[in-house]
Amino acid sequence: MWDSRLLFPVFLAGAGTVAAAGQGWHFVQNGTSGIVALEAIVVSPTLAVFFDKPLNDPLSINGHPAWGALWNFETNTATALNAVSDSFCASGGLLSNGTMASLAGNIPAIPAALDGRQAIRIFEPCQSPDGSGCTLFDNSSQLHLATPRWYPSSLKIFDGSLMIIGGIHESTPFYNTDPVNSFEFFPPKDNGVPRPSAFLERSLPANLFPRGFALPDGRVFIVANNQTIIYDIEKNTETILPDLPNGVRVTNPFDGTATLLPLSPPHFTPEILVCGGTNASDTIPSESLSSQDPASDQCSRIVATPEGIKQGWQVEHMINPRMMPEMILLPNGQVLITNGAQTGYAAIGSVGGAIDGSSNADHPVLTPELYTPNAPLGQRISSKGLPTTDIPRMYHSTATLTPMGNIMLGGSNPNGQVVSTGKFPSELRIEFLNPPFMTVDRPKLLNVPAKIGFNQLLTVDVSVPSNLQAVTVQAAVVDLGFSSHTFHSSQRLVFMEARLSLNRKSLTITTPPNNRVFPPGPAFVFLTIDDVTSAGAQVMVGTGGSPPVPDQGIKLPISLL
Repeated sequence: MWDSRLLFPVFLAGAGTVAAAGQGWHFVQNGTSGIVALEAIVVSPTLAVFFDKPLNDPLSINGHPAWGALWNFETNTATALNAVSDSFCASGGLLSNGTMASLAGNIPAIPAALDGRQAIRIFEPCQSPDGSGCTLFDNSSQLHLATPRWYPSSLKIFDGSLMIIGGIHESTPFYNTDPVNSFEFFPPKDNGVPRPSAFLERSLPANLFPRGFALPDGRVFIVANNQTIIYDIEKNTETILPDLPNGVRVTNPFDGTATLLPLSPPHFTPEILVCGGTNASDTIPSESLSSQDPASDQCSRIVATPEGIKQGWQVEHMINPRMMPEMILLPNGQVLITNGAQTGYAAIGSVGGAIDGSSNADHPVLTPELYTPNAPLGQRISSKGLPTTDIPRMYHSTATLTPMGNIMLGGSNPNGQVVSTGKFPSELRIEFLNPPFMTVDRPKLLNVPAKIGFNQLLTVDVSVPSNLQAVTVQAAVVDLGFSSHTFHSSQRLVFMEARLSLNRKSLTITTPPNNRVFPPGPAFVFLTIDDVTSAGAQVMVGTGGSPPVPDQGIKLPISLL
């Protein structure tokens, strides 16, 4: 017999809806990263991989500074990984078989590193909780991209492979002056020949790290500069969408951030949220811009369906303007907005009044904000109950949801080297933003299978604290994504139909309908009851096969086309 309360998703307004016995939202600084955590990706329940630029980081390996590291969530310590190529300003993600791929990079500044612009670095699934015996494969003579790319972005698509978008051929002080106006894939499609993109050409010169999102019909929504399209991978066609409102630009070096909002059954209607950036013109020479120019506080939201596109962008405003923010999807469906600066731009030492000759941005935003997607317009964004940190997270910062359900913050280095002086020194401290549920009794997911299929009815054991009334029950499957340059590529949260049994000892869920709603690969399942979230249970969504994998599951009842 089932509880009649079937609830997904229910967003509880405000920041502090958990029992008062908890500590509330709070920051905890715990451990140092060994290298600047310029890029970050969770690869197992206990491990994350960090990458930096080959410089002078304190962590070393084989007699030279390391620029790759394995972070242990259980010990809050970092161990060097033997990266060979320069991973500076790369992207990456997880394939359908669980393999992590780090893509592209830069021309190295130290002799210990090799040119990383065509590199593909592979970290196979690691079964060791502490990473023992787990290594990084980094050999561009055996495995490489079709063309050199620096500052590209990537996303996982419906067949479990990665789509690589744009970039620049070589270093630039600010704008994209030598663009890579193409897409390619890993593993390769089209016999390894990149696909030219008119969109990337149109969106120059402020279009580094384009923001791409896999829609639940398999197409891709892309934001670059102030322009947007939907790209059809299977037809190799683009549909031009309305520009972002009010001239706001959001891709590097004018970094705002963007996310695909949580998808919910039965229709899994996609909505894109884009926040921060700048209203500055991309025709202004960088030296005529200033570190004191105000960032934008604008958030723009659009429903990526024909009807929603006709209605256009809906505008709202953050509490603080932000250049270089990042947005993290939380298991209860809210969105955390964190990091960044109130003034200036991305990149280093290329605008007027650069701080200490290095940081193009100033006035860090130290208090995060919460965005509640289904709250009324004008009431969605709040910082009530959220704490203030004393660690600026400026250029080259990262943020990610962890398997424990809290948020890990790392990095920040708007400098040409790893330095310990100045207004914004290189940051090695790892910090965790703990939601209120981290200090109360939490639900537990028990005996979750290691692999789940699509459109599958699944019953798992649960443990529910007696003080929770189970007024709201939410089950979400989450791809934690790859954090680099204020964008969380491949981040995705899909709510599942969920029923809690009357005895509160089992939960029956219906998994995502197909591999387009949730691209196949590793993920974490979270259970949230009355806004108290469990730790995540790692699962392989789909068969676990190597990409490209065939379509799986059932089609959606309503087409987005």
